[in-house]
Amino acid sequence: MNPEEKKAEPKMDPNSLYREEVFTDHHAGTIRRLAPVKADGSPDPGRKAVFIGEAQLLTSAGALPLSFEIPAESLGDAARKYGEGVKQAYEDALAEFQELRRRASSGLVIPGAGASGLEGLGGGGLPPGGLPGGGKLKL
Repeated sequence: MNPEEKKAEPKMDPNSLYREEVFTDHHAGTIRRLAPVKADGSPDPGRKAVFIGEAQLLTSAGALPLSFEIPAESLGDAARKYGEGVKQAYEDALAEFQELRRRASSGLVIPGAGASGLEGLGGGGLPPGGLPGGGKLKL
């Protein structure tokens, strides 16, 4: 790490502050409204509010948090568009997961005979028929 990186401190831009409000229907998820404010905390009418949807996708590995921006002009508009935002966030997360799986599987290195570290198993290094379990990888 170079010395310049050690000195770097997190800084907030006083010209891009937002007040955060959380809304929920206690069923589907939450919507966060980021209302733009000036450095003194007063509303900043020169910038638009930002709406962020949040949900959890239940998987066999546990809950996967989904967070996504909702293009909307009002809270009601954001609530109406929430469902399509969740669907898109799910599709994006699934595509990213599949890409990570693809990268992980393409990074596998299969050693040649005698280089497996299993030489103690006899002649060619592997028991007859290959590795137990059919040789299938499970992620």
